[in-house]
Amino acid sequence: MFGFFKKIKPVKIRTCNESRKYGIAAKDLKELLKKGCKTLQLPEAGAHVCLYSDGTKVTEEFFPTLPDHTELVLLSREQTWSGSKRNNTPNTFLTNQTVYVFSHHLLPISVMCDIGHLLSSDQHTNGLIEAAKELLSGTQSPKRRKILTDLLLNLKDRSEVESREEDEEWFKGIDTRFKTKSAYMKFNCESRIRGYMKEVDDATKTIQKAKDRAEFLEMSKCLADMLKAAKFNGCYFDRTEKERNRLCTQEGWFTCQGPFDQDMCQSLHSINPYGSRESRIVFSTWNLDHRIEKKRTIIPTLLEALQNHKIADVNLTYFYGLLFTTDNLKLVHIVCHKKGAHNLLCDTKKIFRQATNTGKTNQRVKRKKRRLMT
Repeated sequence: MFGFFKKIKPVKIRTCNESRKYGIAAKDLKELLKKGCKTLQLPEAGAHVCLYSDGTKVTEEFFPTLPDHTELVLLSREQTWSGSKRNNTPNTFLTNQTVYVFSHHLLPISVMCDIGHLLSSDQHTNGLIEAAKELLSGTQSPKRRKILTDLLLNLKDRSEVESREEDEEWFKGIDTRFKTKSAYMKFNCESRIRGYMKEVDDATKTIQKAKDRAEFLEMSKCLADMLKAAKFNGCYFDRTEKERNRLCTQEGWFTCQGPFDQDMCQSLHSINPYGSRESRIVFSTWNLDHRIEKKRTIIPTLLEALQNHKIADVNLTYFYGLLFTTDNLKLVHIVCHKKGAHNLLCDTKKIFRQATNTGKTNQRVKRKKRRLMT
């Protein structure tokens, strides 16, 4: 749904009543289910996958985070799995509504005890928050504080609510005209895209010839009209949009797509700005990064194209996609945002409209002239 580049992931899969395991490699959950059902001879309709260790259901978003060769159980529609009897995942803790997984991170024993005690209690969320705060007040270890603070942030997550009335804390500092989280996040995305359009407009200041400047301004107006028709692509951050249009899950989780020159984020960065005010503010540091760079490449290529051609000759749909859509934009954590030169060029075959047809027309004209001369 995000349009991410996907890496093939090897896993081990079995049924709930057999011990024999099969190795399967898949790029996503859909492919895993298809291959798994074929291998284990189960019907695809209603099939689902769980972790063999503790029964956690594997979703499309969860699948890319699994370590290679993770053991999974493939279940038919009516089957369930609560985990193996020899559960060997001490770093997984469950509350009534949330599963917290600290995979691949060996936590200090003291922190493990604190978190274990905290989450094994029968306290409700408010009680858990107070208990976590009490643990934080007494610790001197920066690493321990960081882990407990992250846990506290998860406990405070209120992504399930949407309106200002339900979560006033989330809306602190936001104009009162925004009544829902999705409306503000949509506006946030629109503002970023509008900023890209302003940079295109500002490029006119660098043009010396009045004729070229007028041509570029006309082109800029065409791009602006295309953007308005698309509502400035604010849908990318709006979790209420259709799945194919947004960059997040229905719950509001965003996943880093990795640096411009990599297929995926090696650190598996993720964030839910709908969950808390702090997460919303941190999300503002994430970038919609242009793979083919806006200032270094796209705008200069546009300027050059208009020097010897009319607007009608330029493929504005191609440049619109590069400047304002996920054809060329990647959502990246600030750590994955490489600010050096990307050294990627525009596709010369797409800069002008119907370049191929124009070439064929010229060839036909030349052949006709040769026939007339003979």
